[in-house]
Amino acid sequence: MKKSNVKKLAVSAMLIALSAVLSLIKIWTMPLGGSITLLSMVPVTLISVMFGVPWGLFSAFVYSLVQIGLDLGGMMGWGMDARMWVGALVFDYLIAYTALGLAGILRKKGALGVCGGISIALVVRFISHFVSGCIFFDIWSPWDNAYIYSICYNGLYMLPELIFTLVAAIILYKTSTVKRLTDMVNK
Repeated sequence: MKKSNVKKLAVSAMLIALSAVLSLIKIWTMPLGGSITLLSMVPVTLISVMFGVPWGLFSAFVYSLVQIGLDLGGMMGWGMDARMWVGALVFDYLIAYTALGLAGILRKKGALGVCGGISIALVVRFISHFVSGCIFFDIWSPWDNAYIYSICYNGLYMLPELIFTLVAAIILYKTSTVKRLTDMVNK
C-alpha cells in the first residue's frame, strides 16, 4: 500500500509538472486571462481518471497553486482591486483548476465515461470562470449584460480547450497508455 502511494505521488507530480509546462505553450491568449494551450489539462485530468476523484481533486488543487505561481506576474498588470484579486484567485484558479480533479468521476464506464468525466470537469471549470466574470470582472464588460459577456469571453477559450482535451484523452485512453501507466503504479 505504501509503495503504491509513493508511485501514485511520483506519477502525479510528473503529470502536474507536464501540465504546467504545457500551459506555458499558448496557442491563443485572451487579453484578461484565459488561453488555449497545448493540451495542458490532459495530464492533470488523467490523474483523476487513473487514480480516482479524491486523488484527482488533491492533485488538481496542487496544480491550481502551480498555476497561481505561473500567472501571478501577468495578473499584476491587470489593474485589479482587492476584491477582484480575491475573486480571481478563488474562482479563476483555486476552484477552476481543482475542478479538473472531477474528471475521473465516470472512469469505470470506459471511453464514454472518460469523455463524460472530463466534460463534467471542464464544464465546472467554465462555470467557475463564468461566475468570476459576472461578479468580479463585470466592470470590464463592453456590454450592459455581464452574463453574456462572461459566457462569450470564457467560452472563446474553454470550448476549444474542452474539444482538444477530449480528443487527446480519448486517443491516450484508446491506445492503452493510461491503462499501462495505472497498472505500473499499482504493481
